[in-house]
Amino acid sequence: MSLDSATRERIETLLKSHRVVLFMKGNRHAPACGFSAAATNTLNELLPDYHTVNVLEDPEIREGIKAYGDWPTIPQLYVGGDLVGGADIIRQMYGSGELHALFGLAAPDRTPPGITITDAAAKAIREGTANAQGLALHLEIGPDHSAGFQLAPGSEHDIVAHANGLEVHFDPASAQRARGIVIDWVSTVQGEGLSLKFPGAHEVKSITVQELRQRLADGSITLIDVRPAASRAQLPAPSQARILEDEGYDALAALPRDTALAFICQHGVSSQGVAERFAAHGFGNVHNVEGGMEAWASEAGTQPSHH
Repeated sequence: MSLDSATRERIETLLKSHRVVLFMKGNRHAPACGFSAAATNTLNELLPDYHTVNVLEDPEIREGIKAYGDWPTIPQLYVGGDLVGGADIIRQMYGSGELHALFGLAAPDRTPPGITITDAAAKAIREGTANAQGLALHLEIGPDHSAGFQLAPGSEHDIVAHANGLEVHFDPASAQRARGIVIDWVSTVQGEGLSLKFPGAHEVKSITVQELRQRLADGSITLIDVRPAASRAQLPAPSQARILEDEGYDALAALPRDTALAFICQHGVSSQGVAERFAAHGFGNVHNVEGGMEAWASEAGTQPSHH
């Protein structure tokens, strides 16, 4: 793959103009592939600002950068003009502390977090991992307290917490956020699964559609609709509702922590999960709307229309 001189010059100008450049699909606020998302999630933990180049909007750069560094895939991270690597390498260097050193930051705190695993959760984890020889249970916790468990090989750089006879592996940021968490096994209408309770997280209160109508009328609560666009089109939310998909998590999480919030979805199920994330984030006055928009519509005497 040859690289024409005009494209080479454009790449070199980019690398001279910015110390940290990530060539990716999409941008850091809206990554357009899983690998680019993984790379930005990691860099966001360490850097308030870095330069991204969306290769989807620039076919010359998209092909040119592969030839420039002789690296076949996107994303690609360059620091100080040198190729560091793709998403997997960024992740590994983050776990080992090499990325911190590259950016001139203090080494990550490797103290394992104190965590609690209830007996019910421990039993479920043991049953779920019985055939997973050679794999470790990893828990990733994002800046918004969203959490995901996965089984994957362990690395020597993982931060490992021990509780109830089990090991849980963390990356440096997740380990910090996991301090004091309780991992439990819960049964809800959606089914069964592991749940995380963060220390100091406030309880999510339930609110009926009648109470919600009253509080919207007197302006004493902020309603947030967590549904995707298709559901909102089928059954529009009250006009005062703020749309999570449009505003984004970060904008709403920047509201004052004492804001009274109510979360609504179609049936009251997914909104509960979002409400719990806001509660874990320090919001102390959080409600989930019982029965969701379906209940709101039937209470108003308007059944959802099916076209």
